[in-house]
Amino acid sequence: MDARICGLVLAAGAGTRYGGPKALARTAAGDLWVTRAVRMLVAGGCADVLVAVGADADAARMLVPVGARVVVVEEWADGVSATLRAALAAASGFDAVLITPVDTPDAPAEAARRVLEVGLAAASAPDALARAVYRGHPGHPVLVGSAHWSALAGDLSGDRGAAGYLETHGAVAVECGDLWSGADIDVREPG
Repeated sequence: MDARICGLVLAAGAGTRYGGPKALARTAAGDLWVTRAVRMLVAGGCADVLVAVGADADAARMLVPVGARVVVVEEWADGVSATLRAALAAASGFDAVLITPVDTPDAPAEAARRVLEVGLAAASAPDALARAVYRGHPGHPVLVGSAHWSALAGDLSGDRGAAGYLETHGAVAVECGDLWSGADIDVREPG
């Protein structure tokens, strides 16, 4: 039986430092970040993708590509912990999730493929725990098997994501620094 891996785009925040919800953001060329994130996960090996929206959810849900499923996070203002908890609950029935934040629009599909390949070679999908690293610095995407979801959800609080859990539970580091910088975008480019 093939593992059921679900892609997960975290796009619920208000984007305070950015100047607005990143779920609504576009590249300089006009490409929606959320579309790029969904395409990256699909091209990386996820047949199903969830997009977690919260701030300005009505506008954000209209931008989610056809085929991806929207998860509205009512408690989005509580931080990334609420977003991740809601998204994991919505992923019920999958063996693992491959997570990326919406603010990494330059992430290549090869990073997703690599994290999936290495993560699934190290453990069964439900037990998988792997993350992309960029020249040794932790980044995304992150693979989390369903056997970890309950403990991870209990470990989350405020605007703190899964980093602590991944570190203490020995997530496999998958070097992707040869693919791109791994940088997220926190502030809007002037102009």
